[in-house]
Amino acid sequence: MVQAWYMDESEEDPQLPHRAEPSRPVDLQQLNQLGVLYWKLDADKYENDPELEKIRKDRNYSWMDIITICKDKLPNYEEKIKMFYEEHLHLDEEIRYILEGSGYFDVRDKEDKWIRIFMEKGDMITLPAGIYHRFTLDKKDYVKAMRLFVGEPVWKAYNRPADHFEAREQYVKFLAQTA
Repeated sequence: MVQAWYMDESEEDPQLPHRAEPSRPVDLQQLNQLGVLYWKLDADKYENDPELEKIRKDRNYSWMDIITICKDKLPNYEEKIKMFYEEHLHLDEEIRYILEGSGYFDVRDKEDKWIRIFMEKGDMITLPAGIYHRFTLDKKDYVKAMRLFVGEPVWKAYNRPADHFEAREQYVKFLAQTA
């Protein structure tokens, strides 16, 4: 089961858990109300997993690759880690499946508070187009993840503020309907 919680306001090392005190856990239903989808899969059989294939077919995830994020595998590691942690949105869904290692996806709730989602081996997440979010590794400094897309991959991130994009406007309308 995915672990998620409201974050504290600390500016300390982003690779720390940053759990609010007192603890405020977030469940799957709350994530779903933000448009965040989650699956737990068997990462050891990702190459021939019928469950993954069904999700890909049902959601039209036609393109995929695998990225390894660690100091000795990712060119310009420090720069990329800073870029991933900048608050941003995409005009398309962001789909990530953790094959090895772990890290944190942070998403904004309806009141603009940060929710931290701990992702580890076997966790797959879809963030809707238009949601403000960011990513960082945890203290293990390593993750291997599958990136999936509908159609051709689009890597463009739009740092906040990016409220003028139609994807953001649609997302805000979606949030209003789930109130």
